[in-house]
Amino acid sequence: MSTTDTTAAQIPSPRRYMGPEEAVDTAIDEACRALHLPTIRSRVQEMAADAMRQRSSYKDFLADLLEAECGEREERRKQRLVRDANFPRPKRLEDFDYAENPNVTPEVVGTLSDPSWVKAGQPLCLIGDSGTGKSHLLIGIGTAMAEAGLKVRYTTTVNLVNELAEAADEKKLTRTIARYGRVDLLCLDEFGYLDLDKAGAKLLFQIFTEREERRAIAIASNAPFSEWKQTFTDPRLCTAIVDRVTFNAHIVETGTQSYRFAQSQKKRRR
Repeated sequence: MSTTDTTAAQIPSPRRYMGPEEAVDTAIDEACRALHLPTIRSRVQEMAADAMRQRSSYKDFLADLLEAECGEREERRKQRLVRDANFPRPKRLEDFDYAENPNVTPEVVGTLSDPSWVKAGQPLCLIGDSGTGKSHLLIGIGTAMAEAGLKVRYTTTVNLVNELAEAADEKKLTRTIARYGRVDLLCLDEFGYLDLDKAGAKLLFQIFTEREERRAIAIASNAPFSEWKQTFTDPRLCTAIVDRVTFNAHIVETGTQSYRFAQSQKKRRR
């Protein structure tokens, strides 16, 4: 045997010529686990078969694999952001019934479904009577923002004040306020439903101050601004909160006709 033949015999063969196909599949599976590529791991066989049928190049096959992984990863990220927002129930903007509430137009909702106002730290006020779609819009807008990749948090005003009061008792108020200050959009539902004493109003005011002109707040309230003094019994705090909520704000009035009441009436007539 010549020197050339001996050298050639010592060079390892490419993997595609080594061992059974199962060994290659195992190597791919282990690599995908190690690199945290669950989509490629689950779809590589199917996509490899498609690539062979279509006679795709190696680069095209690799690009398809990576595109599938990135797409699934982005979808999981959106789902995680929506889940972390803590919405009480699923609501989407595309399901809003404009025919039942002519006060809200598709143009207005289209503007609010664009994340630019959230990124600019602008407030949103949804004002109207009970049953007029405020919570639907609040949750739907929050969901759209989460799916756009923004951090969103939903809570009722009373729950937020109670959480802040407990944090203050446990010497964790600064940390809690900072945590709420980090989310891109804070959705406050049932704003003004219950009266707040001066201590509760002060706690809420700290949240508004922390986020002022930096991070967006969206509120849903059944009380017009003129009646907020009944919720915030301290006149100076009330004025300060109204000022922060309305400065550069998007204000949507959902009206007085209850959608839920109208639906109940329709069912009774059947």
